Amino acid sequence: MKKEYKRIAFHTLHTRLSEKRRFIQVLSGPRQCGKTTLTRQVIESLKCPAHYASADDPSPHNKIWIEQQWEIARMKAKDIGSILVLDEIQKVHSWSETVKKLWDEDSAKKNPLKILLLGSAPLLIQKGLTESLAGRFEIIPLTHWSFKEMHDAFGWTLEEYIYFGGYPGTADLINDHSRWANYVRDALIETTISRDILLLTRVDKPALLRQLFHLGCAYSGQILSYQKMLGQLHDAGNTTTLAHYLQLLHASGMLTGLQKVTTSPIRQRASSPKLQVLNTALISAQFYNSLEDLMRQRNIWGRLVESSVGAHLVNCTVGTKIQVSYWREGTSEVDFVLVDGKKFTAIEVKSGAEKGVIQGMMAFAKLFPHSKKLLVGGDGIHVQEFLETPLQEWLR
Repeated sequence: MKKEYKRIAFHTLHTRLSEKRRFIQVLSGPRQCGKTTLTRQVIESLKCPAHYASADDPSPHNKIWIEQQWEIARMKAKDIGSILVLDEIQKVHSWSETVKKLWDEDSAKKNPLKILLLGSAPLLIQKGLTESLAGRFEIIPLTHWSFKEMHDAFGWTLEEYIYFGGYPGTADLINDHSRWANYVRDALIETTISRDILLLTRVDKPALLRQLFHLGCAYSGQILSYQKMLGQLHDAGNTTTLAHYLQLLHASGMLTGLQKVTTSPIRQRASSPKLQVLNTALISAQFYNSLEDLMRQRNIWGRLVESSVGAHLVNCTVGTKIQVSYWREGTSEVDFVLVDGKKFTAIEVKSGAEKGVIQGMMAFAKLFPHSKKLLVGGDGIHVQEFLETPLQEWLR
């Protein structure tokens, strides 16, 4: 990854680590989104002493490990300052309490050491921060790569991005479909589930969580009640368990359930989720079909296009107050609704060249007359233009 990619995150991290004031910086996001590479680039550009250590290996780590790494960085800091980078910090038991103790010691002694924590399990990172490190940290969220980033870095076409998704580490493998699919399934999907969720979080029914992930990929872009989900799954469970597991999958950057837009908060909480993958590679890797084959299967390709747009919206709104939802009343439906306070932007996705009036959009406009309406695909905004334009431009 070169400096011009993830440039906003690069600038933010570079600026914060350059400041004299001290906050614990936290770079959080799913696996393979470039956290470690970005960190190394920023440190190289700062030209200051740094110490990097990772807890991402099978051997167990504890607070002693953190203290050892901290002492190495302190020796490098002295009077000129240095940066300590702890990768996959959430895998260290009681990490937040240890970091707090060491951080407060340095603050009292005016030690110029700066701390950067990296983690691929945002839910666990957030829990540790809020429990022990309140007032001492800032978060820089990273997400899956956008179409523009993949296009600029690897020359990918729109169709390649829709099929292969936003994992930069897989770019060299796409000409060998079997090898690419195996890498996504084994090194990304299985590693995330087994090491970032099951190993670090209490999950009473691991088989149910895995089934839910595969169900979400199969039904991405579709509204599915928890009761219907249970009917599709083999392991016994309940709706509360499914909702919790969906939250875990969301926090790991894999799958989410979009909520329905409604004027009643109670009805919103009771509504069925719209399943949405956060990277379309998670769907494609489970097909034996090539990109060319899927493009000829209009229904499947249309679902991938809509899922790609949905993933783009969710990833673009991470760290903002904008909520990505959907809307449906009876047979009328709008694919996505961006909720920014009292402002609503309705987005309908058409994967083909079909034209015509969008009935769901018309019904939504009657209920929310001041909302903005966007059509992506068909005779509306071209999908490529929508994906490569900053989201804020469409919300003005």
